[in-house]
Amino acid sequence: MASVTSLAASVNQRVADALSAALPEARDVDPLLRRSDRADFQANGMLALAKKLKGNPRELATQVVAGIPTGDSGAVIKEIEVSGPGFLNITVADEAIITTLAARAADDRLGVPYADGAGTTVIDYAQPNVAKEMHVGHLRSAVIGAAMVEILEFTGEKVIRRHHIGDWGTQFGMLIQYLIEHPHELDHKGGEVSGEEAMSNLNRLYKASRALFDSDEEFKERARRRVVDLQAGDEETLALWRRFVDESKIYFYSVFNKLDMDIHDPDVVGESGYNAMLEETCRLLEESGVAVRSEGALCVFFDDVKGPDGNPVPLIVKKTNGGYGYAATDLSAIRDRVQNLSADTLLYVVDARQSLHFKMVFETARRAGWLDDKTHAVQLAFGTVLGKDGKPFKTREGETVRLVDLLDEAIDRATAVVREKGEPIGLTEEEITGNGAQVGIGAVKYADLSTSASRDYKFDLDQMVSLNGDTSVYLQYAYARIRSIFRKAGDVAPVAHPELPLAPAERALGLHLDQFGETVAEAAASYEPHKLAAYLYGLASLFTTFYDQCPVLKAEGGPDQIANRLFLCDLTARTLHQGMALLGIRTPERL
Repeated sequence: MASVTSLAASVNQRVADALSAALPEARDVDPLLRRSDRADFQANGMLALAKKLKGNPRELATQVVAGIPTGDSGAVIKEIEVSGPGFLNITVADEAIITTLAARAADDRLGVPYADGAGTTVIDYAQPNVAKEMHVGHLRSAVIGAAMVEILEFTGEKVIRRHHIGDWGTQFGMLIQYLIEHPHELDHKGGEVSGEEAMSNLNRLYKASRALFDSDEEFKERARRRVVDLQAGDEETLALWRRFVDESKIYFYSVFNKLDMDIHDPDVVGESGYNAMLEETCRLLEESGVAVRSEGALCVFFDDVKGPDGNPVPLIVKKTNGGYGYAATDLSAIRDRVQNLSADTLLYVVDARQSLHFKMVFETARRAGWLDDKTHAVQLAFGTVLGKDGKPFKTREGETVRLVDLLDEAIDRATAVVREKGEPIGLTEEEITGNGAQVGIGAVKYADLSTSASRDYKFDLDQMVSLNGDTSVYLQYAYARIRSIFRKAGDVAPVAHPELPLAPAERALGLHLDQFGETVAEAAASYEPHKLAAYLYGLASLFTTFYDQCPVLKAEGGPDQIANRLFLCDLTARTLHQGMALLGIRTPERL
């Protein structure tokens, strides 16, 4: 089905047409339409135009109003008035609201259009390290990245996922050498190994190998030689390295599964995936003059990047000892994603503290010609997860919080809330535990996604699982409440009745429902999932007001009004369900 023109777009076009008719030189002027608390919409464009033309904005506004049909049957605009120095206060017709929403309801996509000029985006997110435990710092990249995948795909973008895991480096010499000398450390007792068991094995081996590395000079030397073997592609060494990667994947996937996220093997392309490209990347940079030798290292310099001493701070692509820096891998990844994956956009969901590194990497890639006006890279930089005290989130012992512990606690807290509310309505134990997991993980995701990614946010489970305020639980309960209404409605079907007058709460809900497509498009274009979260909270809040003020199944206006209010309920539920799904959050039918 074709996309549905929103009421805002329809009103904007009518004002623009009237403006052009009144003043031909205003043909491409934006009416600057926005939602208003004085009417449904307000257009402010007349002020800027009149100032530019040295005219009277109120007179211009009056001319525009005269050219807009209002009040007739089938008209979009019910009434329009000139306010103040030349604002246009616009009220749309009740009939237009329900007619537009009916068109949305008839479409599986709720009338949300596909974006113009959609291309291919590679999203780099959820980047854990092999042989290391995932902690709270890994949460935001995974949650924000997964939401952006869903939002962009929904708008028609081709999205290629990339999980740039840390699976290469000098620490593997230590780990592999220890495993050679203690060959049964990663053995399983039989049967399918759990993520916890896999991580326990890796933790134990890492601690033991580190202790030996720090205390035994001969082992340290053997470990360093093993790094050389690994980088040279020695088969025995590579086979043992793969065991560490495979064991880590068992653990990673168990955590991502708990986060209700799909991670697939083909999408996991770690640092090792670009090894074969590193030397060529360095050669291309040096031959083009983008990188130069400095004290034996291959470096890229920038006029605006200097250290505290005022001296330039370079991006080191190849170290003095011949080893490759992170920049070599990141630049090789850019080459691969642009040249082999045909990406138009590279989106990196990475901690804000790495912003300088990526700024230098992106600029280097531009100088080398791997990025240009048609192919660009963006860092979706995110802030830090803080504890209730406003400091970086740590355990009482000052250690980094394990991600799996955090998720388990969220599920436990949410399950207790669901049990308290669910037992009186007859939820089974299976429903309580299943919904508890969905509510708990949803609470964690929503707390992250409802905050602008660039800001730090406080991790407060008490607030996250609260039924009140801006939480996913509030949204999930709004959805479940609607499903409950339909269970009570029996055979009564939702049907749009444009001919009926609307109560204020119905109008407010309807106008907000109509903004869904524009909100999704804005969140996709600016890489800001918090805008979608804010929209959904607004939708749940407006539905709560509607539910309190407008009886649905006992509507005084009779069967047609019941059907029309059920129609608003149904579209609200579908919009909540779709919007929450784009954020990676489930909506249980009963809570």
